[in-house]
Amino acid sequence: MATFVDQVTLHLRAGHGGNGCVSVRREKFKPLAGPDGGNGGHGGDIILVADPQVTTLLTYHRGPYRTSPNGQPGMGDHRHGANGDDLELPVPVGTVVTDESGEVLADLDAPGIRFIAAAGGQGGLGNAALATTKRKAPGFALLGTPGWEGELRLELKTVADVALVGFPSAGKSSLIASLSAARPKIADYPFTTLHPNLGVVEAGSTRFTVADVPGLIEGASEGKGLGLEFLRHVERCSALLHVLDCATLEPGRDPLSDLDVILSELRAYPVPEGQTPLLERPQLVALNKVDVPDAHDLAALVRPELEQRGYRVFEISAVARTGLRELSFALAELVEEDRARKAAEPAPQRIVLRPKAVNAAQFTVRVEGGTYGPVYRILGDKPVRWVQQTDFTNDEAVGFLADRLAKLGVEDELFRSGAVAGSTVVIGEGESIVFDWEPTLTSTAELMTGPRGSDGRLDPNVRPTRNQRREDYFDRMDAKAEARAELVREKEAGLWADEDGQA
Repeated sequence: MATFVDQVTLHLRAGHGGNGCVSVRREKFKPLAGPDGGNGGHGGDIILVADPQVTTLLTYHRGPYRTSPNGQPGMGDHRHGANGDDLELPVPVGTVVTDESGEVLADLDAPGIRFIAAAGGQGGLGNAALATTKRKAPGFALLGTPGWEGELRLELKTVADVALVGFPSAGKSSLIASLSAARPKIADYPFTTLHPNLGVVEAGSTRFTVADVPGLIEGASEGKGLGLEFLRHVERCSALLHVLDCATLEPGRDPLSDLDVILSELRAYPVPEGQTPLLERPQLVALNKVDVPDAHDLAALVRPELEQRGYRVFEISAVARTGLRELSFALAELVEEDRARKAAEPAPQRIVLRPKAVNAAQFTVRVEGGTYGPVYRILGDKPVRWVQQTDFTNDEAVGFLADRLAKLGVEDELFRSGAVAGSTVVIGEGESIVFDWEPTLTSTAELMTGPRGSDGRLDPNVRPTRNQRREDYFDRMDAKAEARAELVREKEAGLWADEDGQA
């Protein structure tokens, strides 16, 4: 059973917005007292919160599907629907959020950071909110928009001050257990540590965190062993401590060769842009297991060469707790220097949010080739949202959509793009609502006199042409002339007489 997970894919579905309500107030002696349909509630958001009490993504490994509540629909008597509650998901500090394409959306590297991973849908307006002085009793309401739905990838990069790196069974877990209150699993076989362990160390007045990274082997940066899977946890560390095993029994291994292998793997691991390469960070060397006589002799043999390379070397024994005090104070010194350097750096540039210009384009028209002619696709947040809010079973709602699109300038842009009457128009990416564009569909909502819920502009055009009217006129004149002639023939035949008695 897994107990530590640092990568997981979340399947999120934010709450949908509630539909607006169509209602007309009715009272005694007031059969139509005005619209009173309430608005629908907004759908709940899904928010990721960096929580220092959470250390693993195991919860989301076991339950990757998360959904927030929907907004409630509006009701009559101006009663608005309730908003859906936000769903907060606590994640470890150091979690990086990326989308399906790998683009970084957020880096939750400090406690308390909140990130809206999936935004809830917008509630639809009721007919009371849509009423105007010229549209006094709308027979339609807006639908709620769907909440965001998709996949996000969470990747945990441990936030620690010092990283312990070294070969398997070099004594890193024993060292972190001796330096701090952490109690990792310790055994005498390789790859005992299967996930990073964190420990808090106090050296004088300095408190810092130490991360025990699972053992590295040659080829770790290429995916061998467990190194590549956990090397990401070294990215955020200020200093590195190389733990070298001086009592190894494996043939062909010694502290110097182990260090060379580890350095080559750290050099081959790419760090994100803007971060200091791993080998350019402060490094110390700890020669472990000097409580073993042969290991003590080997440590004394290799120490001069390590110091000649420029490393500060400490001979320690995690089991016997030899040399740990000097090591902890040396690590604290490196951490304090790094903190002082970061404090002296200029503050990050302030983020400036500028509103969009009033004349900024709110949509674009893209012409695409189709089997039966060009397709004009309208792209933009507003047109797509308006289509989602439209009830296409209600003619008045469709007419309201036509009014909004015309006022936004969609019709003029279609003319400029070469669209003609009957052209295929699609709003939004992918499969969406397809329209046969009629450029004469202008905004006359304030002149509509039809029943509520209907729009006369959407009725079929049955107006006769001039030739048809001329033919109808001549047919009526011929019919009247034939009727007069028939009356004359009947009078001459004596079938009837005038009032004065003449046949």
